[in-house]
Amino acid sequence: MGEELGKIEKPAVESFKKGRKLFFVPAIYSAEGVPVEYIGYLNKYWGQAGKQLEELASKLGKVNRIYHELIDAPGDQGTEGIKELNENSFEIIKSYITRGAQLEALEDTELLTEFMDWSRCLMIGLQSPKVMSKIYEYYVEAVKKRNEQISKKIDSSLKENEIGIILMRENHQIQFPADIEIFYVSPPALNDIKRWIREQESKKDKEPAG
Repeated sequence: MGEELGKIEKPAVESFKKGRKLFFVPAIYSAEGVPVEYIGYLNKYWGQAGKQLEELASKLGKVNRIYHELIDAPGDQGTEGIKELNENSFEIIKSYITRGAQLEALEDTELLTEFMDWSRCLMIGLQSPKVMSKIYEYYVEAVKKRNEQISKKIDSSLKENEIGIILMRENHQIQFPADIEIFYVSPPALNDIKRWIREQESKKDKEPAG
């Protein structure tokens, strides 16, 4: 069962004092050349996410573990990887590491590179339906293996009564261990970002072809 922070009443939060807990933060990224308007929404989102995490931690306890998608190394090496990948999530993670949280290697290197390579193959625009079908089959299998590995990693590293933070895209399709209570961090600015993306896609669809 997942809980959105904005919908949790205090008595409900207090009832989750025991057991393993995971705070899920949707990972939102920037890119070169994105409009200033989007950057504003992005900064607002991460600011709100940081505050909601602090509120959860203040009620439920100290954060012990950090997990971040696409990171296959623990400790300082993993932290540097996050800094290169996403400066915003790095700032949040850094604050918890300084307070004793441990960054775990969420990904298996071989499975991650296999998943990314098949993803690239699907994006290049293949002409043969037979080849596309075969590549998609391999991609689906890679996704399945990666998701299973991530779930096992969390299960083996998050100890009894510990709290973890995981930063990952919303469409992850990972089945978390059943005994871990998931709290979804859902800042209001997330809706602003989704609405902005829909508006940009709508504008592209209305542009004349050619």
